[in-house]
Amino acid sequence: MPSLAIIIMAAGKGTRMKSDLAKVLHKANGRPVIEYVLEKSGALDPEKIVLIVGHQANKVKAVTEKYPVEWALQEPQLGTGHAVMQAEQHLRSFQGDILILSGDAPLVNISTLRQLIDSHYLENAAATVLTADLHDPSGYGRIIRHGDSNSISKIVEHKDASPEELTVREINSGVYVFRANTLFSSLKKITNNNAQQEYYLTDVFSICFGNGERVCAFKTANADEIKGINTIAQLREAEKLLSTQLKDTSKHNLTHK
Repeated sequence: MPSLAIIIMAAGKGTRMKSDLAKVLHKANGRPVIEYVLEKSGALDPEKIVLIVGHQANKVKAVTEKYPVEWALQEPQLGTGHAVMQAEQHLRSFQGDILILSGDAPLVNISTLRQLIDSHYLENAAATVLTADLHDPSGYGRIIRHGDSNSISKIVEHKDASPEELTVREINSGVYVFRANTLFSSLKKITNNNAQQEYYLTDVFSICFGNGERVCAFKTANADEIKGINTIAQLREAEKLLSTQLKDTSKHNLTHK
């Protein structure tokens, strides 16, 4: 299999947390959220981990310096696509696959990430999206597949979806695997011609579809894994889910000793 690099987006302020503290530094069960993401990343044995920092960059660096990461500064913060652009200088000679994670989404399981990467490789995809079925997918981008196959024809935002597309419950989690050359060549073609004047990472998929590149989806059966943290209430929920994960992992390890 190709070598793996990981980009973790951790530059955001997180205004909905009602705190000036960088969102990834908020603690779940006594530990900064970013630590969970970094430990799961390390378990995948990547060639390199690039952490995108921005808001309170020095504080985030101080908390994460015990991990084998390289930091890339996003200043100012001009969207998710712009965040990933900052990692290119650290990955210029890298030829493998790149997993993109969010520093405020600590719930995805290591086993799910491994399956996502394996699926990306086996499907010979240029890009693969981690997806989940939601009971209420309102507000999320929908995954439109080619029939029953793993390949997808488009990712449509909720506000742009047709009535038929709105019936789709499979949504984009924001976790992706890309071939390195596909990712960085596509990022050069996206624009900030939108209401927020930001560069969106999801616009990369339009470039892929336009180039006829194969884009696939891998669906996790556990929708809790894709939950991010945007509010204090969601942080408290994440604490409970992380505790359950830890117990399940401990049971698994005991059973397999």
